Amino acid sequence: MNSTSALSYSAEDLRAFAEALLLAAGVRADISGDVAEVLLEGDLMGHDTHGLALLSPYLGEVTRGQMTPSGEPTPLSGRAAAELWDGHRLPGPWLVRRGLDRATEMALNYGSGSVVIRCSHHIACLAAFLPRVTERGLAVLLMCSDPGTASVAPHGGTRAVFTPDPLAVGIPTESTPILIDISASLATNAMSNRLARQGQRFEFPWLLDGGGNPTNDPSVFDSDPPGTILPLGGLEAGHKGTGLALLVEMLTGGLAGVHRADAVQGWGATVFIYCVDPDAFGGRPAFARQMEWVANACRSNPPRPGLSEVRVPGDRAWSLRISQRQNGVRLQREILPALQPWAERFGIAVPQPL
Repeated sequence: MNSTSALSYSAEDLRAFAEALLLAAGVRADISGDVAEVLLEGDLMGHDTHGLALLSPYLGEVTRGQMTPSGEPTPLSGRAAAELWDGHRLPGPWLVRRGLDRATEMALNYGSGSVVIRCSHHIACLAAFLPRVTERGLAVLLMCSDPGTASVAPHGGTRAVFTPDPLAVGIPTESTPILIDISASLATNAMSNRLARQGQRFEFPWLLDGGGNPTNDPSVFDSDPPGTILPLGGLEAGHKGTGLALLVEMLTGGLAGVHRADAVQGWGATVFIYCVDPDAFGGRPAFARQMEWVANACRSNPPRPGLSEVRVPGDRAWSLRISQRQNGVRLQREILPALQPWAERFGIAVPQPL
């Protein structure tokens, strides 16, 4: 993101604005607060396709009756350290926070805990949830997939089977946590859509056109047959990304029991949450010491030509999170204009840049 494409805003102004819009759209107060915080957290960490850029689509889903504005998830099955919930298409950021709290409680009692949520609405940026767990000294694994859509072909194929199938891992250390947020594909749907909307292309050929030819042009999704996103590893090693996608599909849709084999409609998510307490194993201090050593061994590694440093996943996001809270959050210029009609509809003032 460069200076000509973004403006800076107060983090608190953005959070309050997002919460006010959600409240005005009829979303329950506690849900509105959580959704606003998670979306802002995405932008604070630099994941600007999965931050406040999602708020306008979310508001549209609420007003069309496709995102449930209030209610509670229903536990469908469970044991001491594992539960399955029906999310009733409630807002994903709120549901995932509730699921993390429950899985954390299980981990504190039993060493680990798992919650699977089916029929959630979209859950936003996965990395945004991780500090909620790592700051307590616990590790967390978070995955999601959307059974209502597909954009990624399996290795060697040309027709979409998977979504990008993101997964995130939060690992506490003695200092900065390791925050991994990746997907089983080379690109995401959100970035593909943004580039297509702006008439731009990816830097690398991360897509296939409908005939299976590599391309960097996201407009291939509008062709007939539509293009697809390559799995992680690309043309040469995409079996690795396909394997990772199958893992995500197993832990989300497989465990949920309702997913791609069913006629699931609408934008949403099936979610897998796993929390583990190192005190049930070698202990939190020992765990943090080991992971601190590994992280520092990566950071102190001699960088290859052309790079100034080696970073650990989450280093940039953590640094941005701190600096943008203090100095302002940089937003793509298209984000607030997309929210302007909602602000006018509800009579809410749009935040002004710093």
